Amino acid sequence: MDFPVLSHHGGTRGVTGSCHQLHLDPSTSLLIDCGLEQGAEAAPGVASAPLGFDVQGIEALVITHVHLDHVGRIPALLAAGYRGPILCSEPSARLLPLVLEDAYKLSISSEPAHVARYLDFVRDLIVPLPFEQWRTLVDHPGLTCRIRLQRAGHLLGSAYVECDMQHEQTNTRYVFSGDLGACGNPLLRPVQPPERADVLVLESTYGDRLHPPAGDRQQRLEAAIDRALADQGTLLIPAFSLGRTQELLYELEGILHRKALLNKAGPALDGDPLDWSQLPIILDSPLAQRITGVYRELHDYWSAEARARLAEGRDPLGFSQLISVDTHARHQQVVNYLKSTGRPAIVIAGNGMCSGGRIVNYLKAMLGDPRHEVMFVGYQAKGTPGAVIQASEGAEGFVQIDLDGQMYEVRAKVVTLPGYSGHADQDGLVSFALDGAEAARKVVLVHGEARAKAALAQALCKRGGRGVDVTVAL
Repeated sequence: MDFPVLSHHGGTRGVTGSCHQLHLDPSTSLLIDCGLEQGAEAAPGVASAPLGFDVQGIEALVITHVHLDHVGRIPALLAAGYRGPILCSEPSARLLPLVLEDAYKLSISSEPAHVARYLDFVRDLIVPLPFEQWRTLVDHPGLTCRIRLQRAGHLLGSAYVECDMQHEQTNTRYVFSGDLGACGNPLLRPVQPPERADVLVLESTYGDRLHPPAGDRQQRLEAAIDRALADQGTLLIPAFSLGRTQELLYELEGILHRKALLNKAGPALDGDPLDWSQLPIILDSPLAQRITGVYRELHDYWSAEARARLAEGRDPLGFSQLISVDTHARHQQVVNYLKSTGRPAIVIAGNGMCSGGRIVNYLKAMLGDPRHEVMFVGYQAKGTPGAVIQASEGAEGFVQIDLDGQMYEVRAKVVTLPGYSGHADQDGLVSFALDGAEAARKVVLVHGEARAKAALAQALCKRGGRGVDVTVAL
């Protein structure tokens, strides 16, 4: 068998569960991500299921970013006996323990002593790597392998991984995209294509579509908030604690800042009774609050635009109208208060696909009231409650949704706000593959629905011609 050889342990059936093994020789390999399958792709009990592959010979686990569909099987990896390093970017090294702690409490044990012991164990394995610097992982006679992390623009610390191998007289470079961010993320620095990729393992989440211009989303977000104010209702935004929540807070601070400047410049327009300065922005997620705190500390990794806001004395992730809800008792008070009063508010709560977390209690309390509105700003995987609620947008009659075994009618307004995708669209993916100093020679498509992979394969072949070989991972 000729090496290197690639095998996949997830991320081929849909958009979750990324886990790829790069075999350097018969007894040496690297593991790129170790993610959990979610939504309709997940088998029952998958969170606690055995790993399903042998960990012998894995030199290192390299993490592209810390979303659970890329790191959620790390407990199973450790249970299978893996004791090697967990390599990731410096921001990811700060965020990974928070994400794994939350997942451990939900799926394994919330006993404080167990959690503390597990986190100490994980922290001892984490090795933070700076961006843009090569790191040698394997240096055997006749075989060397080094890796380099480059910014992927998906969330703070997200990276794509370049693996450069010298095998006897042959040099080969594999690139694993992880999840690539959409252009226009205001908090993050933009993605640069790899300079070279003999084999590119490329995500394809939005391989069959193009995103609208980023400017449109701010206008639509502002319009939705205006509706909430006018209807005396709550705008519910299901959002994952990591990435999307911080991006939303940043944009909300920008809108509120601009509104405040307009108010200072002169009186409100006739017929405009909406008072944005009194609008509470409620962040109801302890995990999101902790992650946002880390984001604020890691502002050196922000985009130039975001750092400029800080230099002006603004706090884009900690502004005065932001209210954080910590305890469960306080959470229930807020749910009851917003349900029973006519006080407009914006609530950001996890999880992003409405399959658990505090957003579910808000949905139970408010889905039946047309004063309220549910706004989706992220991908809704098939089989999740979020996908069912999203499908009710514009539907005739009332849709029913099962939440914790009980049916609820969807009478609240439902809107999907495009432009907030954390993933690159088809143009961005094609550009990443083909616009480096050297276009990728072979592209292996993962992390996407079948239709998205097929459309992206066609687009890559059209742009790349005979110079690029495109396959779909099985």
